Amino acid sequence: MNIGIPKESRPSEYRVGMSPSGIQRLTSRGHTCYIEHDAGKHVGFSDHDYEKAGGKIVYSAHEAFGRADFITKIARPQEEELKLIRPGTILGGFLHLAAASKSKIDFLLDNMITTVAYEQIQRPDGIRPIMQTMSQIAGYMLPQIAANLLQNNLGGKGILLSGIAGIPPAEVVIIGAGFFGRSAAQAFLGSGAHVTALDTSTDALQTTFSRFPQITTMHATKANIALTCAYADVVITAAGFPGTTAPTLISRNILKTMKPRSIIIDAAIDQGGCLETSRPTTHENPTFIEENVIHYCVPNISSVVARTSTNAFTNAAFKYINEIVETGIDEAIKNNPDIALGINTHQGKVSNLVQLAANLKEA
Repeated sequence: MNIGIPKESRPSEYRVGMSPSGIQRLTSRGHTCYIEHDAGKHVGFSDHDYEKAGGKIVYSAHEAFGRADFITKIARPQEEELKLIRPGTILGGFLHLAAASKSKIDFLLDNMITTVAYEQIQRPDGIRPIMQTMSQIAGYMLPQIAANLLQNNLGGKGILLSGIAGIPPAEVVIIGAGFFGRSAAQAFLGSGAHVTALDTSTDALQTTFSRFPQITTMHATKANIALTCAYADVVITAAGFPGTTAPTLISRNILKTMKPRSIIIDAAIDQGGCLETSRPTTHENPTFIEENVIHYCVPNISSVVARTSTNAFTNAAFKYINEIVETGIDEAIKNNPDIALGINTHQGKVSNLVQLAANLKEA
């Protein structure tokens, strides 16, 4: 099979859809890999590294997309990239199609493009191995992001995340105690902050409490969300499930009750966001202010540690990518339920996106 690895074009997206080690494993099995020139530049992977692994360097996005039977990338393609994809191609990435425009979905369906949403590939035990890899990295990064944003020179209140003797630590509230939320909670605890975790699932709260008894756990009722936001220095929203849009949990009215210059990090922004006031930002311009609350809404948090993220992604995703290129997409869907759960469009139909499918049917 011909595999294309284009250069990522979204702002601040430094990762790449396959490391040279992954390319070597694919080419050793007889597959042809086309890597766009400088696709791995920000990760520290040169064109020569890819060539040594058996890859072929191409010098335009048109070639990287157009020559491929299977395109593996990180971010959802932009409009101009979609037009480069041949009908019938397989497209893999962190696609978050539930938050995509209808025009993009229509294009994928009209051109019979099969989409594999890496964030939705799920094992029988409920673990999403590729998504969890990125979630862990992003969760571990949040304390350093929050600590910087709390500094006066970046507009914050001037609070030390850990506190010191006689001065209490920052109050951190995490809404969503899934894998990402627990990773963030662990990292904030390690930084010395006081952490409160909320979730609608008693099981998720029990898991969090069992692993981290220092954390205060609460059910994510409207009243408790309002209560905790009112005293928080940092709020993390991490609610939602891949394949759906994120629920709106924090209204403008709740924002008005928060401490001036407190921080909200909307980690669900790639699924539409959990705040009434959310809008996507970039690593270059990561924040904006609404109701005197600093909003951080960067959808690709882990992209700025691109080498770690790309290697971790390749480790987690390779067995699924390899099965698709070895057996073909139809056999992979038929024989591997993990992959089947990641399919969003196939043969001109929507799957595993219940909310989106319903919207399309109504339209």
